[in-house]
Amino acid sequence: MAGKKNTSLERVLGRLDALDSATLANLVQRLARERRLFEEIFNALQEGVLVIGGDGTIEYANASAHQLLGLGASDLPGQVLWRLVPGLRASFGASLDDQPPVPGRPRREAALPVMIREFELTYPESRTLRLYLVPFGDGEQGAARRFAVILTDITADKRTTERRIEDERISSILLLAAGVAHELGNPLNSLTIHLQLLERKLKKLKSGPETSALAESVEVCRDEVRRLDGIISNFLDAVRPRPPDLAETDLTEVLAEVLRFQRNEFADRGVTVEAEASGVLPPVLADRNQLKQVFFNITKNAFEAMQPGGKLRIRSRVDDESVFLLFGDTGSGIKQEDVLRLFQPYYTTKPGGHGLGLMIAQRIMREHGGHLGIESKEGVGTIVTLQFPRKDRRVRMLGSGSGP
Repeated sequence: MAGKKNTSLERVLGRLDALDSATLANLVQRLARERRLFEEIFNALQEGVLVIGGDGTIEYANASAHQLLGLGASDLPGQVLWRLVPGLRASFGASLDDQPPVPGRPRREAALPVMIREFELTYPESRTLRLYLVPFGDGEQGAARRFAVILTDITADKRTTERRIEDERISSILLLAAGVAHELGNPLNSLTIHLQLLERKLKKLKSGPETSALAESVEVCRDEVRRLDGIISNFLDAVRPRPPDLAETDLTEVLAEVLRFQRNEFADRGVTVEAEASGVLPPVLADRNQLKQVFFNITKNAFEAMQPGGKLRIRSRVDDESVFLLFGDTGSGIKQEDVLRLFQPYYTTKPGGHGLGLMIAQRIMREHGGHLGIESKEGVGTIVTLQFPRKDRRVRMLGSGSGP
């Protein structure tokens, strides 16, 4: 049907001079209706659709194209696509207007570019778009070249892919580290056994200054072996990927327990802690032990970044969706180029640091459906924000999604 209508319309357009005014009026109305129909169809698409000339001038843009490129309906037509997407013109090849026709071949068969490219836009918001450009039209001799451009927002897909790659990379590193830590346990067990044998033999010898000194050395060695064994056990508990055991949890209570445990260390370093809660915090669904690990890693980073006299301020706030805990220190801050790498495995700015604390904390927060954010200014300090989804909000979402 569509083909017959177009053929009929073309026949009518070919006899415009012979049409009376009434037929012309009906024809104009029909063309206007069909134009509105096509515009409604194009504006219903989620993809941006552009029509450009050979010099890149935009002749048509649908509603999604306006939204994706951040320009109003009256601003986009007449713009040059090359200016809106830097670097695209160079990728497009030689000037289309300068391409000569291929002798003995219709223009439509000439080598016109078809392009697929991804590019970043920062306005009106940061996003990644995929551009597909293809020539269209009958390509008759002397006809102006035109191109259809399809814009697709792939920001979410790209972020999902990047996050999956990052998670797989982190998981492989953690599994490797866990394997190494596990292997270290074997020689430690062997050392423990041999130290026990030495201790038994020393007990059979006559007591004297030399045996007492040897016994003290053996005890020192045993203490160090126990300490290393504890470090490995804590490391394995921290890096082993395991799902959180979610239960209704009071964030204030867990945080207070961690701060009590670290009280002496704060005092030794001359650092004070100010913790204020904005009323009673709503409960969240969380794994209590994993939350302790997150709080411990963040507070430890904070007091290690501060000199005596430093202050760690802990604040909380609540909105309809989330519960927030903010940890602000008065330390040396972090360089801008270092902030971008803080969550990379084994990257650290501290002497003797292992570079796993923040990465583990971020992984735990993700598994709880939350987020970890960092703001820092060199010479001023750092603020770490933990965002937890509210338990009552989760219940309301589940309730609203269930039907009778």
